[in-house]
Parts: sequence; C-alpha cells; structure tokens
Amino acid sequence: AWYVPCLASLETLQELCRKENLTCKAIGITNRSLKSYEVEYLCDYKVEEGKGYYLVKWKGWPESSNTWEPLKHLNCPLLIQNFLRDKSEYLSRGRGGKAMKLRNHVKTLKPAIADYIVKKAKQRIALQRWKEELNRKKNHKAMILVENTVDLEGPPLDFYYINEYKPAPGINVLNGITTGCECADCPAEKCCPKEAGFILAYNKRKKLKIQPGLPIYECNSYCRCGPDCPNRIVQKGTPYSLCIFRTNNGRGWGVKTLQKIKTNSFVMEYVGEVITSEEAERRGQFYDNQGNTYLFDLDYDSDEFTVDAARYGNVSHFVNHSCDPNLQVFNVFIDNLDLRLPRIALFSTRTIKAGEELTFDYQMKGSIDLTSDSAEGLSPPKKSIRTVCKCGAMCCRGYLN
Repeated sequence: AWYVPCLASLETLQELCRKENLTCKAIGITNRSLKSYEVEYLCDYKVEEGKGYYLVKWKGWPESSNTWEPLKHLNCPLLIQNFLRDKSEYLSRGRGGKAMKLRNHVKTLKPAIADYIVKKAKQRIALQRWKEELNRKKNHKAMILVENTVDLEGPPLDFYYINEYKPAPGINVLNGITTGCECADCPAEKCCPKEAGFILAYNKRKKLKIQPGLPIYECNSYCRCGPDCPNRIVQKGTPYSLCIFRTNNGRGWGVKTLQKIKTNSFVMEYVGEVITSEEAERRGQFYDNQGNTYLFDLDYDSDEFTVDAARYGNVSHFVNHSCDPNLQVFNVFIDNLDLRLPRIALFSTRTIKAGEELTFDYQMKGSIDLTSDSAEGLSPPKKSIRTVCKCGAMCCRGYLN
C-alpha cells in the first residue's frame, strides 16, 4: 500500500472529521468522542445581565463552533489563569508596564485585547507542541524547554531538529575507523588519543584538561571499553537540561541552562548539514540577502567542508554570540578520523549558573562565520557593512565582524 504524509495537524484533521460527522480511531475521533467538548483556549469575555461569559474555542472543533459559556460551565482553571494574565499583560503594555484594570461598567473587551489573547493562546499551544517535538527527537536524557515571554513569535517554520551531522550527497562523515582500543580500563598506553598522537582530553572527573586548539579523540564503536569509559563524553549528548528562550533585547532566540555547569564541562555539540565549501559559498550569498547565516567552517585541517545549521540542527542553532563567552569550541574525532570532518563540541570556559544564557564567540577560531537567527540584519565578514554587537559584555568589540 502507498502512504502519503499529511501536512495537516492532528487538530485540523479532528476538526474536519467533526465537520463531516466522520469517525477515525487513528486520530481519536470515535462515535463516543465525536460530540465531546474540551476547552482548547478562551478567546473573549463579556458581561450580560450581570453575568460573565467566556468565548470558548473547543479542541478539535473549528472556530465557527466557538460558544459563549458562563464560568460555572468551565473546568479549566489554568486556561482561565492564562486568559487573565494575557489580558493584564496587554493592558500593562499600554501603561508602561503598570497594571491597569478594566472599569466596572465595561461589558466587553476591546477587539485588540481579544485578538492579543487569542494570539498568545495559539502561540502557547504552538510552543508546547514544538517542545514536545524537540524532546521526541533528541537522543539524550536531558530535557529541552521552550519559553517566550517577550513577543508573539512562535516556533521557527523551517527548522528541523537532528542529533548528528546530515551529510550532503557524496559526503561520507563516517570513515577511517576499522578498529578500536583494547583497553580494559581506559586510558591505557594504547588508548585512542595516544594512538592518534595526543593526550587524553579528560581528567578523572570527566572534565576537559587540554587547551583550546588541541583535538579530542574519544573511544569509538570498535573499542573494547564500555559506555562508562571516561573517554566517552561528547558522544553521549547534552547532559544538561536547556531552555530555548526569546531574548528581550532584539537578539531573537537564545539558549539558557537550567542546571549549574562546572568549568570545562561538555555542554552541547554543533550539528547541521555537512556541505562543501563551494556549496557554502553559494548558500552564503543567499543568506547574505536574508541577513544571517549559520555556516560553520570545518577548518581544523582544511577548508573543504562546512556545517550549515540553518535548516537542520540541534539546540546549538539558537546559541547567541558574546565577546565574553562562556563556551569554547573544540574539534572532536570519534567514529571518523578524517581530519577534514571533525565534530564540533562546545565546552564551558567557567562555572555557569542555572538560568544563565549560553554563548560563544562567533569569531573564535573554528567558529561559525557569523550569526545565529538571534541577530537581525547581519552581514558576513567579507562585506564592508559592519554589524553592531548586542552581547552587552564589558569587553564587547562593538561589532560582530
């Protein structure tokens, strides 16, 4: 049988089924639930004959089915709380941040207020779905949260979460490894770093002990050692719960840690599409017109390949620049010894407190050419137009390029 992927959301399919009075067990519409009603969000409020009514959007039903319901018919305290908070937030914006209550004689909300409340409700649902999608796709135990208390921006429309490099046709990111170490207890004399001519990158506490610029060689899938080997750090994925959040100073999305991170700890890997430098040059011209780029040159040994995290990437896609960063870039080799194709790992340069934003210097050696989606109106270093840096660091260079 042929299967065609459907681009419609589950809620849209449910609405269509209910509209046509059809059942479909695959999407949760049965004879029993065909006429069931669950509040999705509250759209408006009015007072008639001294009694308050909320305009309800029912989950799985089209907006044409919205109804006005008295409070006693509703059993959704969290949605009511969100409604009141969004209303208060809209009113306070017009008062310079000061709270303002509606006058007692006002019987209905202004259309602009109701419109804002609906947009916030839809944004909240969209961000929740995005958070669930990110956590389904990630391959590490730590959680990914999403937060926007700044504006009405929703999830990026053309971004797909991946856990490892996505090679372009003709590029092999898994080659060069045919054997591994025979260590019963790493590190030993013949362990992977030693075989490559370098020292073990981690100390006994599994913290980084080498200087920036030196490569990291971890044990691979052919090695005799098990998953608890102290030389298996980056390959286990992000160990910290992180939050993708909307910044309040015009830098777009950013990433903050929800846990304390100690100095020299692995935080995350930078992944994306692996493309040739020629293709990167072509894409770069297109990104220039958009005002941003996610191109990260893999220049440890040569400039033959580039990582493009514009459409495919992980949490690192959203990490902002800083002239005084708390993350540092390192080249890592695990199941691939091709010096042209290192994996890119970000390690902490100092202790990072829970709730603190994660940043790295886009101009440090081995870093991306310029920017994440956080900075607007950015141009590549090759252009004469200089982009103002908004990192706010005491040592800020003033410009990103």
